[in-house]
Amino acid sequence: MRTILGLTPPVSHSSLSRLAGLLLAGAGTLLSGCAAHDAAPTPLAAATGTADLTAGLGNGVNLQPSYYNGGNPNFGFSLMKQQSKIKTVRIEIEPGYETQAKGWISQAKSNGFAVIATYHKSSVLGSDNTGELATAGNWWKANYKTLGGNFTINLMNEWGSHNISSNTYAAAYNSAISSVRSVYSGPIIIDIPGYGQETATAAAAVKGTGGTKINDTNIILSAHVYPNGYNQGKGHTLQNADLDDLGSAGRPCIIGEFGNSPSGAANWSGIVSYAKSKGWTVLGWCWNGDGGSMNMVTPSWSSNATATSFSLSSYFNTVYNLL
Repeated sequence: MRTILGLTPPVSHSSLSRLAGLLLAGAGTLLSGCAAHDAAPTPLAAATGTADLTAGLGNGVNLQPSYYNGGNPNFGFSLMKQQSKIKTVRIEIEPGYETQAKGWISQAKSNGFAVIATYHKSSVLGSDNTGELATAGNWWKANYKTLGGNFTINLMNEWGSHNISSNTYAAAYNSAISSVRSVYSGPIIIDIPGYGQETATAAAAVKGTGGTKINDTNIILSAHVYPNGYNQGKGHTLQNADLDDLGSAGRPCIIGEFGNSPSGAANWSGIVSYAKSKGWTVLGWCWNGDGGSMNMVTPSWSSNATATSFSLSSYFNTVYNLL
């Protein structure tokens, strides 16, 4: 879910994504069925100390800290560490918050969590502007090392619309990935288009069935699952078969985000469970940072950006029971 950059408290994470899904068909579910992940990269193995799922990434939660307290909210890591199912944190970084992000990543690693860091530009979610993806690739080239390294890159959050072709998607990612590879050799997580729901488009881009293929093989495909998820390419609400479609690409897959809002027809929890049955890592939205009701702790940053003490919220088990 996303927040509107700037300065109003972010609306629920995939707000735009969900909105798009509702407009397209009013419902959805996500993906299922990718190939088993490659062996864990050494840095992740060191960070987690365990033989976790998917390329060394265990199940976990999302964080969206850019918009609160000048990008310096308290994460409540002491409470998070008590929740033994949480192994990985995915942190969304709005450009302009690089200094704060270095601290976020350092804190997460020092508390024993594997880290996925995501370039997240709220104003262009769902964009097909290839220049925006190129900017993300160059941002990683400039910032990966200064952010401390030793984490997994999720190249850009929710780039690509429901309408993008597999050829355009593949060509844009080939260019952006080449920028990232100048500073980083680990697995690169790629959000599939259509706010994480166009599984067939992503699979075609990996296979090259449209003519252009994603050349880098050390990638992880990430789907996002919410109740209003919709697969426009297939003309239906997201469902388990879409995960199988994504898995047919032969690359590791994860559910990079999932949550229970907004309303829709997708069996979102069933899809997440199906993904887990296929060995995928799943990451709930969110520990804190949602502008609505999907925060696993209370107070939410949107209601109290300077809070230093937290307790588990009524939403907590919605995510935690699926990890």
